Amino acid sequence: QKELIQQNAEKMRLHWPNAPLGIYSASLNRSEVDQITFAGIQSVAKKAEQLGHFDLIVIDECHMINNKESGGYRTLIRDLTEINPALRVVGLSATPFRLGQGKLTEGDEALFSDLIEPVTVGELVQRGYLATLKSKHTNAMIDTSKVKKRGGEFVSKDLEAASDEITEQAVAEIVVRADGRQHWLIFCSGVAHAEHVADELTKYGVNAEYLHGGHTKSQREAILNAFTSGEIQALTNANILTTGFDFPDIDLIAFLRPTMSPALYVQMAGRGMRLKSHTDHCLILDFAGNVEKHGPITMVQPPRAGGKGGGDTPVKVCPECDEQVHLSVMDCPECGYHWVAKPKPLTLSSADIMGIEPEVMRCTDWRWSAHTSARSGKEMVKVKYYGELSGPVITEYLPIDHGGYAGHKALAALGVMAHRSGVQGYMPETMDKIADWMNSGPHPDEVHYHKRGKFYEVTERVWTTYEQRQTAV
Repeated sequence: QKELIQQNAEKMRLHWPNAPLGIYSASLNRSEVDQITFAGIQSVAKKAEQLGHFDLIVIDECHMINNKESGGYRTLIRDLTEINPALRVVGLSATPFRLGQGKLTEGDEALFSDLIEPVTVGELVQRGYLATLKSKHTNAMIDTSKVKKRGGEFVSKDLEAASDEITEQAVAEIVVRADGRQHWLIFCSGVAHAEHVADELTKYGVNAEYLHGGHTKSQREAILNAFTSGEIQALTNANILTTGFDFPDIDLIAFLRPTMSPALYVQMAGRGMRLKSHTDHCLILDFAGNVEKHGPITMVQPPRAGGKGGGDTPVKVCPECDEQVHLSVMDCPECGYHWVAKPKPLTLSSADIMGIEPEVMRCTDWRWSAHTSARSGKEMVKVKYYGELSGPVITEYLPIDHGGYAGHKALAALGVMAHRSGVQGYMPETMDKIADWMNSGPHPDEVHYHKRGKFYEVTERVWTTYEQRQTAV
């Protein structure tokens, strides 16, 4: 909490040096209230009267909030709403779901009513805002078959014992696989496990340290400073750095902590996705089977309410370089190895953590029209993208008037397309007029897409003229 509060306040100072900013956090020994106040919920949950009138609450890492009417966040929001009934709440998260309850917008008591998703992880990687991840199949694997579960997650004590069984083998493999990487972050299954892994790394001459809740504030700060400065090469941790820790130059992450939670999986992997000063990717070594269980980082699905999930992802491992790829990939993106098609696909042990690269079509034209769903009778607009004569015609349906997640996502996509194609005026009210409006603008130069059965999923549209104009600006 302390590191996140300080980190976020510093980021705002970078954008707005003279911001009227205060910090209210017992761990930072500060209790300042200003027009903009960065706070830890433990410090302010019962301090609404002292905080006074606020118009907006922004909750970072909002997947920490339970959907039920309980806890510090709900107490503070209730009390501040009594002071200002017009109070609004916005939550920020890369993983807007929780194990055991599903999406943060589900349920009568849910704090959030809807999800706004302007961009995906895959799009951020393609546009150069996030670094890519590369995952390798590991020889050592944690066996969780006998580990009990409680509340949809592994029981901590049993999980730590199972994880520690492969510590020596896993550490030996990490040292070999690291191959000159500078900053290693290792997620462990408990306090004793984190200490054991750090001790084993030290035996190989690696400058390693462990971090867990038993450290004092000053000890934790000293360890993190040593890690980010490069004095410590490998940092093991137990339940400390899974959310929000922002050190871009992490170039190796090892999962020695299995989890049933897709949110925790994404948060752990996300520590390696910041843009780096010395490399273009982060290596993921998954000794825990998390990639296999939850799938590529670009395709993670929210857990169902009640905590029941689907099966493992169909995957395979390159026999030449151990790169983990989706079962449908025929050419290894790392070494070029080509798989010969077989009548029966093999399901091996891990998945490509970044998912499948999209197909790219050079677009020669597009055509918009109104469309009525034969199944639901609802109106929407559709666009057909045309390429070369021998290529596919890609049809995309935009249910912009349907509300909810699908409607908001479609509306956002339409807004981006209208802006980039440079159509004039405001969006018309009827589907027919929207189609005519969009047909008046130029088509994209490229369309990036995935084939999903009989349908297409468009992941990106590129207008060369727009990109050149933005670069000039």
